Amino acid sequence: MNYPNGKKASLRGNANSPSPAFANRGMSLEDDINETNEFYLSTRKAVIHKKPTPVQIVKVDYPKRSAAVIKEAYFKQASTTDYNGVYRSKYIDFEAKQTKNKTSFPLSNVHQHQIDHMKEVIEHGGISFLIVRFSVYNKTFLFPGVKLFQFWESQYNGGKKSISYEEIKQAGIIIPFKYQARVDYLQAVDQLYF
Repeated sequence: MNYPNGKKASLRGNANSPSPAFANRGMSLEDDINETNEFYLSTRKAVIHKKPTPVQIVKVDYPKRSAAVIKEAYFKQASTTDYNGVYRSKYIDFEAKQTKNKTSFPLSNVHQHQIDHMKEVIEHGGISFLIVRFSVYNKTFLFPGVKLFQFWESQYNGGKKSISYEEIKQAGIIIPFKYQARVDYLQAVDQLYF
């Protein structure tokens, strides 16, 4: 089967299973978002890409001319968030996280420089949020940046160091799993911001 853009549908599951396309649908949030972004791009809905991680390569071995092997590399700087782009004339910037925790999302999964970056995006009129997947339930949510900031600040004033699953369900928007736009987060963006 092919997508409307001509790409072949990937069958990630077991070939003997009745619906292989849905068998491992919760395996990788990043893969699902990347496929969704490809669909958005091919249908001209949005231009959103994964940001490359800035790496400084220090040592490379060349056992063969065509087979270079990186032996040593370092992060040049702390990266900001995972994804950015443009949708409906607005700049979008977000972080994507997956957790196996059943009851909460640990704030330790996010870093101060990412929070600072997300705040700057919002201060300049952009849209910034967190996409969080609870693997155990195979549920994915868009959690607004401004809500995330409240929990982030609270942890330094005696508050919890996590956001409960129930709090994310209440303040976030569930992102349904779909066939073409696997994690159709722009549907949630429309609900929150437009």
